[in-house]
Amino acid sequence: MNKHSFPALLGVLLALGACSLAPEYRSPESPVPDEWPAGAAYAQDGPDFPQVAELGWRDFFTDAVLQKIIRQALDNNRDLRLAALNVERAQGMYGIQRGDLFPSLRGSGGGTRQRRSGDLSEPGQARTATQYSADLGFAAWELDFFGRIRNLSQQALEEYLATEEGRRGAQIALINQVARTYFQLAADRENLALARSTLDGQQAAYALIKRRFDVGMVSDLDLKRALVPVDTARAEVARYTQLAAQDRNALVLLAGAAIPEEWLPAGLETANLLRDVAAGVASDVLLRRPDVMAAEHRLKGAYASIGAARAALFPRITLTGSLGSASTELSRLFANGTGTWLFAPQFSLPIFDTRLWAALRVSETEREIVLAQYEKTVQMAFREVADALAVRGTIDEQLAAQESLTATVADTYRLAERRYNSGIESYLSVLDAQRSHFAAQQSLVTLRYAKLAAQIQLYAALGGGAE
Repeated sequence: MNKHSFPALLGVLLALGACSLAPEYRSPESPVPDEWPAGAAYAQDGPDFPQVAELGWRDFFTDAVLQKIIRQALDNNRDLRLAALNVERAQGMYGIQRGDLFPSLRGSGGGTRQRRSGDLSEPGQARTATQYSADLGFAAWELDFFGRIRNLSQQALEEYLATEEGRRGAQIALINQVARTYFQLAADRENLALARSTLDGQQAAYALIKRRFDVGMVSDLDLKRALVPVDTARAEVARYTQLAAQDRNALVLLAGAAIPEEWLPAGLETANLLRDVAAGVASDVLLRRPDVMAAEHRLKGAYASIGAARAALFPRITLTGSLGSASTELSRLFANGTGTWLFAPQFSLPIFDTRLWAALRVSETEREIVLAQYEKTVQMAFREVADALAVRGTIDEQLAAQESLTATVADTYRLAERRYNSGIESYLSVLDAQRSHFAAQQSLVTLRYAKLAAQIQLYAALGGGAE
């Protein structure tokens, strides 16, 4: 075959491989309602709430220091780096699989130089003979008549796209974790300051009662009771010291590098508030979440896998070709048509191979498994958003009630101390009031953190932070 015929033949063979036995893909029906839950627990979106798609993480997290920590985490976090490397690996695997669609050309060349003895050379002929040879060819190129290789390539592409969505999901999760840990550290540091303040107050109260006991004004029982809140506050100081240290360790791990002390919050009062976001329509928002998109890419890949398994039941044709020539001038090889193409087709037909039929059944079952996983992913995403909306719809009422309770208990504590100092009440009433006041203050800090955490969770659940 002349060398000019090879490109034409290649085009014809590639055109013949246009058949695909993969089932037609149709997007699954949504296993969740089109709208978010409604009722007393769920507040409506405000008229000026921005959509998550319009709100980058720098716009949502307005605290400049928190932005620095998030940026550091995005640059240094090892889990996110692994996710990015997995994307590169999946991209490479797709390139390898797609490469099977085309022949792999290989070339080789050589030369010989021979000097003849003067006794063997005829008059007028050169005594030195030079010859070069070249060979260009490909081996075992499968003609993809039934789409086996193209479906494998499509499956690899869908896996690559799913891995890329996984990287975006990892970024959302990382930003979510960094922000929540940052505010958890702020809450625990605020509780630590509260415990220290309470300890100072209780130590002063105990010293006063101890002086009264020394002069016989109070009983031994009151002295023992006065020591209870001191020891309780000491234990709380130690506990929140531990929790704050662990929060900082977690934040450093997420950030991937040390964090300066001046970046760390002293309490929730020093942390800027977050922006509210609109929940939008469930059927639109959920399908844009990276984990849902990744699940759908894997479902599409399962469809392609069925096509490859079906194609394996049909005949497989592979082609080997080579162009060889020898000349004293290498340029003549491609210039004057002295090279000759040699094709050697090979034909294989699976007469009856139970493994291929089993592989097809496995592929079809795998599609059903991936479909169930996709539906579960959508359902879990719906619940995450719904739970966050339930917190948003009720947290302000909880906070208002807790603030009122804390103020009431503080008044009760002051009245109990006054009545005790007047000799009207026993110290047991003061102890109960103090315990209730401390617990109410702690609960208030916890609720304030819960509101921030719910805002962050809603932003992440709606797919925010994937940019």
